[in-house]
Amino acid sequence: MNTFIGIDLGTSSIKLLLVREDGQLLSSTSVPCPIYQPEPGYFEQKPEDWFIAAKKGISSLLDGQDRKAVKAIGVAGQMHGLVAMNAGGEAIRPAILWNDSRSEKECVYLNETFGRERMTKLSGNVAFAGFTLPKILWLKEKEPQNFAQIFKVLLPKDYLNYRLTGVYATDHSDASGTLLYDPFRRGSSDELLSLTGLDKTVLPPISPSSTFIGRLKSDLAAELGLGDDVQVVAGCGDNAGAALGLGILREGEAMLSLGTSGTILLPLSETKVDPENAIHTFMDAKGNPCFLACILSAASAYSWWEGILSSHDYSREQEGLESLLGKNDVYFLPYLAGERSPHNDVSARGAFVGMGFGTTRQKMTLSVLEGVAFALRDCLEVMKRNGARIQKARIAGGGGKSALWQKILANVLQIEIEVPSLSEGPSFGAAMLAMVAAGAYPSLEAASERLSKVTSVVLPSSDLVKTYEERYLHWRRLYPALRGRF
Repeated sequence: MNTFIGIDLGTSSIKLLLVREDGQLLSSTSVPCPIYQPEPGYFEQKPEDWFIAAKKGISSLLDGQDRKAVKAIGVAGQMHGLVAMNAGGEAIRPAILWNDSRSEKECVYLNETFGRERMTKLSGNVAFAGFTLPKILWLKEKEPQNFAQIFKVLLPKDYLNYRLTGVYATDHSDASGTLLYDPFRRGSSDELLSLTGLDKTVLPPISPSSTFIGRLKSDLAAELGLGDDVQVVAGCGDNAGAALGLGILREGEAMLSLGTSGTILLPLSETKVDPENAIHTFMDAKGNPCFLACILSAASAYSWWEGILSSHDYSREQEGLESLLGKNDVYFLPYLAGERSPHNDVSARGAFVGMGFGTTRQKMTLSVLEGVAFALRDCLEVMKRNGARIQKARIAGGGGKSALWQKILANVLQIEIEVPSLSEGPSFGAAMLAMVAAGAYPSLEAASERLSKVTSVVLPSSDLVKTYEERYLHWRRLYPALRGRF
């Protein structure tokens, strides 16, 4: 039976899985990737490190497996990162990542001088520091010698696909997060690209996520012991891949991810834009519109807190916390790296509020979990104001494995939380794209119906919904009160 490789090019690591076309997971592995912070607020990675990690991961993934059975490869990747390529096919400088905040001045120019209304009309979004267009403008001003060498502008997964195939390509989901994409026309925006002074040829062609862009390079296939007919699909952004892997393809169902960042993705039946630009209008792996909201610190906020406690025992720190649900008098703002949705405030910072002599380690730990849930509720409220219908969400990401966090989210968001059988959302979604491209399934819907399974459902309870509603209304007053202090 044919097998398929799904790759999730994440921020801290590359995760890979090998899956049969019937959905059986054969193996999985993860390879860390270093992150560099040359200055406060700067986050970079070396694209070459991604390729090295991917090769190492594929080799480990296929250890003891039938390498000749591999039919195709799909990659889902961290969005928004700027990979500037020269004409020789090399990255000009380290990639500037999605959580980088150096382009604040460029965002002010785009939103205030060029204008929020024009930005929204052309891209469905306004400028956030993490997006690609502001990074290009920063590069143009701060590193003109590097800017002058630009031959192609790629996103992280597009760079990895290029190294695998030698083909420049992107897809609708990843392109929609650059601010250089028009979701109403489903293509690149010449007017927005003109702000950079770059020629339109710098942007790679946009292909549907589940189409083949090229074969694995013959020398690379030989190095990895793969057949000479292994194909690579266009792939997608990591959030679109996670939603696909979870089976989220229809309006009314949402993907909820608790990784380094926290994300809610909601498919839409038509293109909609939040007039206040508190959330994003992007495209999903089907090339259809979706709402996406991202808080910058989710599971990473909890990891930070564990580090403060000098603890790395995820489950032990959560023991006994369930009895405190709805009763905690400590509040936490999770804006440790600034915030994207719904505030678009790179200066926002985290805070504990409400501590007293009776405050315990347990209450502060619980407040971190609750603070992330409240921040996601802020995003959900914006979606609802724009006519979105949300009945249930499937959860993904490392933080989503916590039964306690699942229960908190169900009651704070007041929706059903479905727990999938596989938590490898982006990599599994990438493998599904490869399966559909190879003809194993006639459509993404058919693949999803067969492969995306739920193991349990967490329901909200009326008592906790009521108490958390009261606590959320108190919590949401904290950011406006503290904003002037950040």
